[in-house]
Amino acid sequence: MVYHSLFHSIMSYGIMFWGNSPNTHIIFKMQKKGTYDNSDSCRELFKELKILTLSSQYILSLLLLVIQNRGYFTSNSSFHNTDTRQKNDLHLPQVSLTMYQKGVLYSGIVVFNALPMTIKSISSNPKQFKVTLKNYLLSHSYYSLHELFSVQNA
Repeated sequence: MVYHSLFHSIMSYGIMFWGNSPNTHIIFKMQKKGTYDNSDSCRELFKELKILTLSSQYILSLLLLVIQNRGYFTSNSSFHNTDTRQKNDLHLPQVSLTMYQKGVLYSGIVVFNALPMTIKSISSNPKQFKVTLKNYLLSHSYYSLHELFSVQNA
């Protein structure tokens, strides 16, 4: 209860805008220190206490923004009629600016497309999507976005 009132509320504020910055490891260390006094892996402790890691909280906030604004995004199926595995993924616009690629909308598409199909398939129901996604993130306790992408590519 103390963790949620003192740390989580401050950590979550505006996380979708700063959650992918290079210095998030400092805040993640503070989060680990707030839950456990050891420098070892706290992954199981996060799962046991049902606390989202910094990266998982970023993923949740980012994807809730994408789902709540689904009208701004198009799926790959609207660009071609071929029945492919990625037909239900969101279309990733081709941009050349790194600044845009690090932005919220572009990052949201990339993270959404990295989700398992079982979660993407319920994205039309925001309440069910949020509950399912949160349970998925709690069970995996990602320490970084790269873990999400490596699990999906494996």
